[in-house]
Amino acid sequence: MSPAVLALLALLLAIGLSMTTRVNVGLLSIALAWAIGVYAARMKADAVIAGFPSGLFITLAGVTFLFAIAKANGTLDLLAHRAARLVRGNAGLLPLVFFALACALSTIGPGAVASVALVAPIAMPTGMQAGVPNLLSAIMIGTGANAGNLSPISAVGAMVNALMIKIGLPGTELKVWAANFAAHVLVAIAAYFLFGGIRLFKAGRVASGEVASAKLEGRHWLTIAIASTWILAVIIWRVNVGLAAFAAGTLLVLLRAAEERDVIARIPLDIIFMVTGVTMLIGVLETTGGMELFTGMIARVASPATLNATIAFVTGVISTYSSTSGVVLPAFLPMVPGLVRQVGGGDPYAVALSINVGSALVDVSPLSTLGALCVATVSDPVAARDLFRKLLIWGLSMAVVGAVLCGLLATPFARA
Repeated sequence: MSPAVLALLALLLAIGLSMTTRVNVGLLSIALAWAIGVYAARMKADAVIAGFPSGLFITLAGVTFLFAIAKANGTLDLLAHRAARLVRGNAGLLPLVFFALACALSTIGPGAVASVALVAPIAMPTGMQAGVPNLLSAIMIGTGANAGNLSPISAVGAMVNALMIKIGLPGTELKVWAANFAAHVLVAIAAYFLFGGIRLFKAGRVASGEVASAKLEGRHWLTIAIASTWILAVIIWRVNVGLAAFAAGTLLVLLRAAEERDVIARIPLDIIFMVTGVTMLIGVLETTGGMELFTGMIARVASPATLNATIAFVTGVISTYSSTSGVVLPAFLPMVPGLVRQVGGGDPYAVALSINVGSALVDVSPLSTLGALCVATVSDPVAARDLFRKLLIWGLSMAVVGAVLCGLLATPFARA
């Protein structure tokens, strides 16, 4: 069996295990990259190691380190509580604010999973008390978090933009974010109308239960100030996202805004290794020619006219069960140039946007982390099972919706 076939089988194994087990496929991918690269492809060990994305590792570790501090010292929790208290008026506004709050948190850096973990425990009970259907609350929280997930200063956005540069599509940061944001806004609007958002305006005011919230202390204001400075530095002066985040986080630790041990324990190294490990295996796949085999498989069922819809559907189905940022995006974005070439046409930029959007729209499925977090906040077992079933149907349907949206709009958006 050729090294190319072995590398492709290794990637398919990693994707399959990510969908069916709790094995960290990043660590598995590093081991497979070494075994196949050195002993099947006769690569030097240093060449295999060179495929490890050290820049991406720094970016992910730095951003998660900074926001682990904000989580550890209670800053993010307090800001989320205060934002929730601002919407105690008409019940019809609550789902919209859930979307906006999750989107804002995700946009500034923590990412979709961390944002949902912060917002869902507050928003789901608040929505239930006000008469908001659990399904609508969960969709608005998860979709909102995903809407901001590809911002240039978020960990996932930085990863995607690095991959876009690698495949020859630099300078697309704002369009990558805008395409993802627009798709999720459209889906959120549809959910709002479908699941009773308009009717909520006739339901009167939200129940009077007040969300307890402590006062912002010195360490909280310090965290807000330094994190805000970091955001401005990234946006205005284009400083390196990861290195600047390490500097900001280290400054907060030195100023005793949080305990270092507590912060380090909160850095999601499992996710970081998942992303970087799969990327390392992709490097071996490219070197051995396995990438050409994989793109050829997809190219056989697509044409230039259907490529955007096809790739959005394929990545959407896989992402329903697998990690979008940890597996799907690192595996599929590097395929874009070869896929366009093998199909015989298509816009590489539009194909990349289709992968981003198609894989993300399904993430409110309860089989994905975002949906699971929302279901976990529902204490009533009957209501939780009902929400699980409805979210599963919604999540799976988004694979089709993503394919339709990308098939119709990805190319015009990419050329705008």
